[in-house]
Amino acid sequence: MILQIVAVTAGLGIAIAALGLALLRALRRRSIGVMLAVVAVVTVAATLAGVVAITLEMVIDGRPKNIVLTVVAIGGLVGLGVALINARRVVLASRRLVEALDEVPPSGRFTPPEDPLPAELRTIAAALEQAYERLRLGRERERALESARRELVAWVSHDLRTPLAGLRAMTEALEDGVVDDPGTVRRYHAQMRLEVDRLSGMVDDLFELSRIHAGSLKLSRGRVGLGDLLADALAGVEPLARAKRVRLLGEADPGLPVEVDADELARAVRNLVVNAIRHTPADGTVSVRATADGETATVSVLDCCGGIPEEDLPRVFEVAFRGEAARTPGQGGGAGLGLAIARGIVEAHEGEIGVVNEGPGCRFDIRIPLAGSA
Repeated sequence: MILQIVAVTAGLGIAIAALGLALLRALRRRSIGVMLAVVAVVTVAATLAGVVAITLEMVIDGRPKNIVLTVVAIGGLVGLGVALINARRVVLASRRLVEALDEVPPSGRFTPPEDPLPAELRTIAAALEQAYERLRLGRERERALESARRELVAWVSHDLRTPLAGLRAMTEALEDGVVDDPGTVRRYHAQMRLEVDRLSGMVDDLFELSRIHAGSLKLSRGRVGLGDLLADALAGVEPLARAKRVRLLGEADPGLPVEVDADELARAVRNLVVNAIRHTPADGTVSVRATADGETATVSVLDCCGGIPEEDLPRVFEVAFRGEAARTPGQGGGAGLGLAIARGIVEAHEGEIGVVNEGPGCRFDIRIPLAGSA
C-alpha cells in the first residue's frame, strides 16, 4: 500500500512539475510576479493532486472523503491566495525601484525608495546607489578635467604668443637691417636664445604632463639616498636663486634610502623649489629639508611668498593654476604646469604631496615611503 501511494503521488508530482517547468520557460520574459504565481500553482497543484488521487482511490470512503477533499481544496486556495499576494508585493516593490530609477535627477544622485523592499531588491538598490554615485563622481572629474584642459589651452596660448611675438619682432628687425650695431645684435641674439629656451621648457612640461595624464609615465626605480637626490636637485636651481638674490638652504637627515626614479623625483623637487624661488622676494630664503617620520620620508620646501589664500590652497596643484596676489607670476614665470607635474610624479611613486601656509610663506611637502617600507 505504501509503495502504491508513493508511486501515485510521485508520478503526479513529476508530471505537474514538468508542466510547470515548461510553463516557466515559456514565460521567462514575463513579470517575476507571474513566475512566482506559476511556482505557487505548481506546488499547490502537485499537493492537491496527490491527496485527491489517494483519497479517491484507496484510503478514505464516504462522508470522511468529502470532508478531506473540502479541507484540501480550501487549504490549496488559501496557499494559492497567499502566494499571489506575495507575488504582487514583489512586483510592486520592483516597480517602486524602477520608478526611483526613472526619477534620478540631472545631478545623477540615485535615491532608493523609502518604502521597505525585500532583501534582494534592497541589495540591488544599494548597488545601484553606489553605481550612480561612481558615475556622478566620474562625470564631475570629467568636467573638472575638461575645464582644466580649456584653462591650460588658454594659458599656454597666452604664454606662447608673448615669446613668439618678441622673436618675430627681433627677427624682422635683424632681417630688415633696422638693427645693425654689433652690441644690439648680440643682445637680440641673447634674448632670442632665452625665449627659445623658455619655449623649449614649456614644450617639455606639456609633454611630461601629457605622459602623466595618459598613464604612460614609466618609472625606472632604483635605490638612492634622498640627501644625494636633494643635493643634485638644488644644484640645478642654484643659478636661478642667485639671479633672484634668494638664499637657498638645504639639509637632510642621514640615511634616507628611497626606491624611486631619481630623475623624475628630482624633477618634482626642482619644480617645487623653482616655484618657491619665483615667488620669494629678493633677499628672501627658500629652505629645503628632508626628514624621516617612521616609514615615510618627507621633503619640505618652505618659501617666503607671503602665503596662499585659503580658498586657493585646494587648487594649487591644478593644471595651469597661477594663483592670486602674492603668487601672481612676474616676467619669466612658467606656464603653471610645474606643480601639476610634481603632483603627477609623486603620485606615480605612491606618495603624497600637499601645501600649507606657514610662517612668512607656505610649505610644500612630498611624502614617499622609505625603501623597504612600501
